[in-house]
Amino acid sequence: MNVIDRTGAFKSARSLVRGEGLTKAFPGRGSLFSARQKILAVRGVDITVGQGEAVGVVGESGCGKSTLGRLLLQLLPLTDGRVLFDGDDISGLKGAAMRAMRRRMQLVFQDPYGSLDPRRSIGAQIADGIRIHRLAGRAEIGERVNGLLRQVGLDPGQAQRLPHEFSGGQRQRIAIARALSTAPEFIVADEPVSALDVSIQAQVVNLLADLRQELGLALLFISHDLHVVRHLCDRVVVMYLGRVVEEGAAQDVFQAPAHPYTRALIGATPSLRQKPGSIAALSGEIPSVAAPPSGCVFRTRCPMAQPACADAVPELAPLPGGHQRRVACWRAGEI
Repeated sequence: MNVIDRTGAFKSARSLVRGEGLTKAFPGRGSLFSARQKILAVRGVDITVGQGEAVGVVGESGCGKSTLGRLLLQLLPLTDGRVLFDGDDISGLKGAAMRAMRRRMQLVFQDPYGSLDPRRSIGAQIADGIRIHRLAGRAEIGERVNGLLRQVGLDPGQAQRLPHEFSGGQRQRIAIARALSTAPEFIVADEPVSALDVSIQAQVVNLLADLRQELGLALLFISHDLHVVRHLCDRVVVMYLGRVVEEGAAQDVFQAPAHPYTRALIGATPSLRQKPGSIAALSGEIPSVAAPPSGCVFRTRCPMAQPACADAVPELAPLPGGHQRRVACWRAGEI
């Protein structure tokens, strides 16, 4: 997959989106003899996305990546914490105020077919956001839709076709055009290429990179593919069992990972591995999110774990000399 390196294409020091202490609990199963337990999918996460910045969120399935993205977009109610957008707290917004905020932030889903209505033309679906937010008059909507199709590399003459008449890669371009229809400042792309053939994944990733550079978009890119994240994103957030275990500039994290979990993820990616066999593969099963280990949540799979790791949760703290990197590991300085 030929992904073009676009890191640093457009960045601003201004923080656009900030999550503080984000926590999300879902109700678990109960029984006749026990109360329902809460399942913490996201646990006290702090995250910032600057104007024009691309931040990658990586980790195994079930680590809370998608939930985190939806919390930032306020598509899920927070259990605790708050979300700031351009300095304003949007955590409690409702009604018209929240609808106005929706124009400024959009989501690109993983499944490009499931996210489109199979019974409506793609042009009509792209036009929805323009109509809802009254961004153009009736006579101008068609022209706006045609311009968006061109922007994502599709023929405007296909606007009246239905989603099933397009390939998977084309459908994802349609979904991106729909997200762009409201001229957002922030987009969450949730595994946007994982459902596509490898041969066209790079095309969609490079399109997102070009649009980010052209429009100055802030992008939260959720992915399992560390190779893509390395070339697309300025910073990387590594999650494990609902917590952030490492965060830093993509170049620093991939060249010298400071958390044992990050090292294992990189070691499992052949294109990123420094030397064959240099990093041991992850062993053991991922613990249940309903009953996480005490102390460091990674300790049950960590090759460096010691008895003391079970006693307390390590704070996500700056790594000495780590170029603004933060790591949650009692032994980070020893790696």
